[in-house]
Amino acid sequence: MSETESPKAEPSADSNPNHKRRSNSSEDQIDGGGVVKKLKTERFLEIEADAAEDKGSRHTMEDTSVVLLDATTDSPSNLRCAHFAIYDGHGGRLAAEYAQRHLHANVLSAGLPRELLDVKAAKRAILDGFRKTDEYLLQESAVGGWQDGATAVCVWVLGETVFVANVGDAKAVVARSSTVDGLQNQSDGESQLKAIVLTREHKAIYPQERARIQKAGGTVSSNGRLQGRLEVSRAFGDRQFKKVGVVATPEIHSFDLTNREHFIILGCDGLWGVFGPSDAVDFVHKLLKAYMCLIGGFTCHHCEPSSCEGSCS
Repeated sequence: MSETESPKAEPSADSNPNHKRRSNSSEDQIDGGGVVKKLKTERFLEIEADAAEDKGSRHTMEDTSVVLLDATTDSPSNLRCAHFAIYDGHGGRLAAEYAQRHLHANVLSAGLPRELLDVKAAKRAILDGFRKTDEYLLQESAVGGWQDGATAVCVWVLGETVFVANVGDAKAVVARSSTVDGLQNQSDGESQLKAIVLTREHKAIYPQERARIQKAGGTVSSNGRLQGRLEVSRAFGDRQFKKVGVVATPEIHSFDLTNREHFIILGCDGLWGVFGPSDAVDFVHKLLKAYMCLIGGFTCHHCEPSSCEGSCS
């Protein structure tokens, strides 16, 4: 299980109550040696992000993540660029690690806009970056004799525009308030955020995916799996399934950030098997409120800093 949170109009890291803020710094120190990375945007938004993982009952962790608040180090430009991703490996970790190392660089080299935002050009670059990454990955897996695969959900923030791309069953959810002025207090004193799913799952059992698989000569068995084995229909790698319909073509969506968007949660299927989108948003929102209460150095009548449950306003 892996998750990462990305663009927020308010401070929004992994919401660990032990996070400590250090002023005038691009990194916040966390107890235990970790860091919460932050980057101020050109206009009014601040981004914070962090990642967490749990291998559950598996013997090894096959998932990887990317947190790049400033993804322009090697290619400085006028247009702010941040990148976040979750890669959910299956059959091993090699495909996930390869995509983690190479996808963003391939998207940049494919022409991701760096000076002036061009939405169509950005989507073309992301599409081509996915294609090149899978092509090179398959070549490396053939040489190395491995057949690992990986699903992915990725976010690029260019200026004030968010691009979301996914293959497989990894998912992105944005927490959005109902008013342009941000959160609005409800009668019970709690704030209302709506969970908006930004991605569509790609599974062999779904009609559109099944039709493509069958056209390629593959079959979907009664258990909903491709060739009776693979549940997802789009992924990096999976060399043995590429000739029977598995592709690494992402679905790409974009939207402009406003102060209605408070945070985005990226997660693999292990996370979403435990949390529904609304439950995940409520959970993160509660932790963020507790975090803000702690770093703000104040309390309300509901709680003390050491045991704040996020009810401070």
